[in-house]
Order: sequence, then structure tokens, then C-alpha cells
Amino acid sequence: MTNFTSGVGAESAESKPSGDILFEPLRFRNLTIKNRLLRASISGRIDNYDGSGTPARIAWEAMFARGGIGAIISAHVPVAIRGRILPNYATIERDSRVPFWKKLGEQVHELDSKFILQLSHSGHQQDIGGVENMAKTPLSSTSKKEGFHGFPSQAMTLEEIREAIQAFADGARRVRDAGLDGIELHAANGYLFTQFLSAGINDREDEYGGSLENRARFLLDVIRAVRIEVGRDFHLQVKFSAVDHNDDVLFWQKPGNTIEDSLSVARWIEEAGADAIHVSTGSMFPHPRNPAGDLPLEDATATYDTMLSSGSHTLRNYAFFRLPMLRPAMHELWNRKRPEQIEGISLDDARAIKGAVSIPVLCTGGFQTASVIREAITSGACDAVTMARTLIANPDLPRIFAAGKDTADKPCTYCNRCLVHVLEDPLGCYEVSRYDGNQERMMRDIMAFYDEAEATTFG
Repeated sequence: MTNFTSGVGAESAESKPSGDILFEPLRFRNLTIKNRLLRASISGRIDNYDGSGTPARIAWEAMFARGGIGAIISAHVPVAIRGRILPNYATIERDSRVPFWKKLGEQVHELDSKFILQLSHSGHQQDIGGVENMAKTPLSSTSKKEGFHGFPSQAMTLEEIREAIQAFADGARRVRDAGLDGIELHAANGYLFTQFLSAGINDREDEYGGSLENRARFLLDVIRAVRIEVGRDFHLQVKFSAVDHNDDVLFWQKPGNTIEDSLSVARWIEEAGADAIHVSTGSMFPHPRNPAGDLPLEDATATYDTMLSSGSHTLRNYAFFRLPMLRPAMHELWNRKRPEQIEGISLDDARAIKGAVSIPVLCTGGFQTASVIREAITSGACDAVTMARTLIANPDLPRIFAAGKDTADKPCTYCNRCLVHVLEDPLGCYEVSRYDGNQERMMRDIMAFYDEAEATTFG
């Protein structure tokens, strides 16, 4: 792989600073990873349409393992085709998927990293459902449309809830069969679990709605079902949004869950059998706080049209993205409540949750500075951090830290061009200023993992 931008070579990873908390092992109940730096869930549309995996996916994950990351959390992996967020993402809805994930895990293990697979279900937050879902309304806790894009929604029956619980349990069994290192349940950022948890979304009146305890029931039922399927000796963590901030963009909506709500949920997650909690934020994806940073409307104009048929509000949004006269209003709406400080945006929430549970707490949120991460851990806000877009900018960031540097020479700018490009284009850093304006060099970096996949397959 050629797209390491720091100039720090592979030999640097072996010389870890003694006494540096960043490179102390992180010990969970059933899993130990070599450092406190994890790759958070992120990927692009690089698999086959039907959900089968590709060599490009393996090369993509190997890029981060080679960069020195302690563990990789996969992109969202659907437990059911009806619950996928986008086509061309590898799935785990049937046993025939296991050999691919086994091969991917073996490659990551050879590069001295762990691999945790994130089990997901879109609920109504289905960016592009694909042809298999053309005649199906996305399932959710509610029949109200999703607020920002206007995705349609169908409240799940009790039988459909039971089927979803079993789908997660079956997915967990396949993760273990594949020899991977653990599971993360994606209960953050507006997907199905959030749609049940959030007071701003869930309007049910049965045992899965109303009180906080009822809204948390679906997630807790899944945790318990997973434990029955894989036992107590397999790593299981839960990623969830500590605060919904459901009214940050659409100010007429209910704000949703508060940090006080989430302290109770975190305790219940631990009691149900989770080994760690991964703290995020926001009741939808994307959200002004996740991934925090700019919303590049000009770039979004080139890709958001892919979603025009997905929701009833997408044409409205596209007009705001496309028309220069409307862009200032969208920028103001998007950024009106976003804090100026991006790196460590969820640390206060993580600190509160860490004080409420005894299991390790991970925190995501724009991390890319060794001193900031070191302070986050030593101050007791979290036990480790997860990074995604900052690692796209610099896949060898752990090696940069190990070499004694505080950050990369050309850090992530938080422009979020990678975010909007992913609907149609290969995932990578599209901030050409980081390449001194050299478009060709930028594209070589973006396409490098495809080159490695081809060389591995046919070389």
C-alpha cells in the first residue's frame, strides 16, 4: 500500500515509547488489543451489490492494520438485506458470508491487529435500499417519516422485532464462526437501535415504547440474545449516542435522549452483558456533531442526487445543496449548534458514562493529536479512542505517534469531502489542499487499495 502520507516507515511501529499510555495494551474481559487506538466504523461501496465481499474490502482494512492501529471496527455490516443502509457493503445475513469474513480477519491478524465486526440494521435510515427493497417500506420503531431526508418508515410488529433480535444473534454466531475478535452493536447515529432508544423518534405505545426502560428493551433483548448465541467468553461492545441532539438541525423536532437518560442505558447495557461501551453522538447520520466539521455543499451536489428517490425531502435538500442562493441558509441550519472544538467533541459525554459503568469506555470524535488523546485517557474520560476520517487522511497515524510526533504533517481538515463522496465514489481523502493542489497524486492515494487488491488477486 502506497498511500501513507507521513513518511514514517514500518520500522517505527516497533519502537513504541515506553510508558506512553497510547501504546499500553487495552484489556477487555475477553479481548486484549495492543494499544489504545482503534479504527472506528467506516468504509465505502467497495463490495458486490448482493453483499458478498471483495478483495478491495480486504485491502482497505489491511491498510489500517499496516498503519499500526490496535483494532479495526468494521463498517456497518447488515444482519438482514432489508436492513442495509447502502448496497455494495459486505453483509452477514447468511452462513455463506462466513468464509469471506474469515479470510479478511486472517489478513488483519497477520498484520498484528484485531478485527471487531459491527452488526447493524438501518431501520428507516436507509440511504439507498437497493433493488431488493424497492417494494418494501423500511422498518422502524415508528411509522413517521425520518425527519431530514424524509425516508418512509413502517413501525415493526412484535413478530418483526423478534425476527430482528434473532437476526442479530445469528449474525453474532457467524462473526464467531469466522474467527473474528468481537462484535459491536451499532446502536448510534440514527439507525434502528437509535430509533427505538430515542425519545425524539420512538412513538410506540407497547412494551418497546414510552418509558426509557421500554425504549431500551430492544437493544437489551439483542444483547441477551447474542450472549445466548455466542456465550460469555466472546467480546461484545455497544456503540450508542450519548446525547441525541435531535433538534440540532431540525429545530422543531424533540431533542431526544439526554446524557442523564444515557447513564441509565449504559448501566443496563453493562448489566445485560456488554464488555465495553463506545460513545458517539447524534440521532441521525450525518449529523453536525458526527462527523463534526464542514458540510461541503458543492461536493454534495455531485453525489446527493443518487438519493433523490430515497425520501420525500431529498429533492428539497438537493436544492439547498445545489443552488448558491440557498447554501448559506443550509450552512446556518447545519452549523447553528455545533461546537467550535471538533477533536474530542464527545469527551464530556464519555467521561460521564465512564463514571456510571465499570466496563471500558471508548470515545470517537475527530481524534488525531497524540497529546489530546493522551489527556483524554489519563484524565479518565475514556479508556481508548476510535478514529475514522482522520485515519483516512493519515492511515499510519499510530506509527506517527510512535515516532514521537504529536500529529501528522498534514492532518485531516475536517472538510467532510470524504463523507459526501462515498455515496458514489471510492472512499478516500478528497481535500486536494493536503496534496498541494495535485489532483493526480490525490487520486493515486484514493485508488491505492484497489491497486493492492488487484495485485493480490492477480499478481
